[in-house]
Amino acid sequence: MSTSALMSLGTRAMFASYAQLQTTSQNIANANVEGYSRQQVELKTAMGQYTGAGFFGKGVDVATVTRSYDAFLTKEAASTVSAQFFDQTRLDQLNQLESAFPTGTDGVGYAANQFLNAMSDVANNPQDNSARQVVLTRAQDLASRFAAAGEQLDTIQSGVTQDLKNSVITVNGLTSQIAKVNEQIAAVQGFGHTPNDLLDQRDQLISQLSQYMQVTTIPADDGTLGVFIAGGQRLVLGKQAMQLAVVPDAYDPSRAGIGIVEANGTRSLPSDVLTGGSIGGLISFQDKDLQRARDLLGQMASAIASRVNEQQSLGLDLSQPSGTGAPIFSVGAPQALPANTNAKDASGNYAASVGLTVTDASQLQASDYELRADPSGTGYQLTRLSDGLVRTIADGDVVDGMQIDISATAPAATDRFLLQPVARAVNGMQVVLDDPRGIAAASPVTGTLGVANTGTASIASLRAVSTSIDPSLTANFSFTSDTGDYSWTLSDGTSGTGTWTAGQPISLNGFELQLNGVPKNGDTVSVGKTLYPASNNGNALAMVGIRDESLVGRTLQASGTLTGGTTITDAYADAIADIGVRVQSAKSSASISAATAAQAEQARSAKSGVNLDEEAARLIQYQQGYQAAAKVLQIAQQVFDKLLEVAAG
Repeated sequence: MSTSALMSLGTRAMFASYAQLQTTSQNIANANVEGYSRQQVELKTAMGQYTGAGFFGKGVDVATVTRSYDAFLTKEAASTVSAQFFDQTRLDQLNQLESAFPTGTDGVGYAANQFLNAMSDVANNPQDNSARQVVLTRAQDLASRFAAAGEQLDTIQSGVTQDLKNSVITVNGLTSQIAKVNEQIAAVQGFGHTPNDLLDQRDQLISQLSQYMQVTTIPADDGTLGVFIAGGQRLVLGKQAMQLAVVPDAYDPSRAGIGIVEANGTRSLPSDVLTGGSIGGLISFQDKDLQRARDLLGQMASAIASRVNEQQSLGLDLSQPSGTGAPIFSVGAPQALPANTNAKDASGNYAASVGLTVTDASQLQASDYELRADPSGTGYQLTRLSDGLVRTIADGDVVDGMQIDISATAPAATDRFLLQPVARAVNGMQVVLDDPRGIAAASPVTGTLGVANTGTASIASLRAVSTSIDPSLTANFSFTSDTGDYSWTLSDGTSGTGTWTAGQPISLNGFELQLNGVPKNGDTVSVGKTLYPASNNGNALAMVGIRDESLVGRTLQASGTLTGGTTITDAYADAIADIGVRVQSAKSSASISAATAAQAEQARSAKSGVNLDEEAARLIQYQQGYQAAAKVLQIAQQVFDKLLEVAAG
């Protein structure tokens, strides 16, 4: 074996140690660089040389430089980051939404109570114009609070749309960078060595992309990485990147969606494929939480406005001559919004349309509905989006307090409509009565007890309950027993009998008569047209009673009876609780997902990250190896010199 072989061994050893020193220094230099993966030199033994005395080693070769990388841990870290940003983004938006439901004296429930309580002063003194003015002021305050809440929700929606636009710009930049890195990786893939820094850069870009949306990745044979949204929609394939865009919602232009730009235009993506990241969080908040808040407020506004206007229409105002009360409130009209994919006629207008009319605001539910042709070919399929309840209806059917009318041109099988009976009610809520004398405090009928009555019965209240009331028809009640039996006659000649029960009103001719005490046999009560509306407070008392009525969210049973429902103050309290539960749930989810993401990143870093203590130890180790290799070269040189001396002598 020649001295040149010994020198070759030393040279190879020095080169290997130098490569290790260089890579270790690279690790130390990038220890604090986010996304950097620790690198290490892979060595292999050089093929031995055969001699008559056997195989002698030829040293060591540097095979390649690899990075510490675990595909599963890297994907897990990106996935958990996506969930973290989804939950945190939704929480941030919910915290803003919570401010639209103030508690205490700033809340809608308090304003509604103040308005109805102000009617008590009118009931005490129906002719007091200042008391009537207070009622209108309280009404204005109630309407303003509802409208302000609607405006606040619109502001939040505008913020969501702007955040989506900003996020889409960032996503498009990231996907373009990933495509560019893919191209660079594919260009050097044929060299037989992995471009570690480029791979780290791509992984870091995908991690950043995961902050905005949940993605999946699939490696290709050429070293590139395909990036897809859940559901299989590609974002990056090879060196080609797709561009996203913010598009109007398919039904409601005020809401935003995400579309993908294709050669023939922008195609909207279903919201259910955006399952993570801040974009997914914004879409989920917009479609679920924000819409729920709109529906809750709209349901309350529609119910209280409709009930007050109804009772107002049953009373008499102070105009000359007295007339039925004009509406006090108006609210935003219900909407039936066609999907932008619905069939259109030759003029570009939608071929079919749907009309929506509120028939009973107390039955309106805090929900939107989707209407489409029934797949069975009979009627239409109505889905209540708040709970997924599906019903088959026909043109003109009344469902949940609203009548649905289909146009003469029937919707196509693929047509869809979004029905919003309450979503925009608060935005249009206002007071439309500006004259205090227009408050209908008087009942159209007045009750009178017989002067010869011997019982303790007195008139607790007398109010009109139906527009079918005919005040010109005098009603006379004569009690025929001490147990509440009575007979009645109207001035038109009709008559009948009944039994009075304590606590239950006597209903006749569109009015309800409530008695206190106990009537005796022979006692009489007469109900006739109110002759002096200025001094009558029957309808004002009925207005005060609205405060304790369950007028929000009632349900019509198959038997035709109405059940459930809550008062306006309880409905507002329930709305606050609903939003509060969502906030608390989002806080828990955000906390859990943040902890999960931190653990996943810690696991990834444990595999790929740089430990400075370990690198410092390796640096000393490789330095010693380099010095030892240098010593081999020194000895080989000395041997060579000695041989030259011997040969010369």
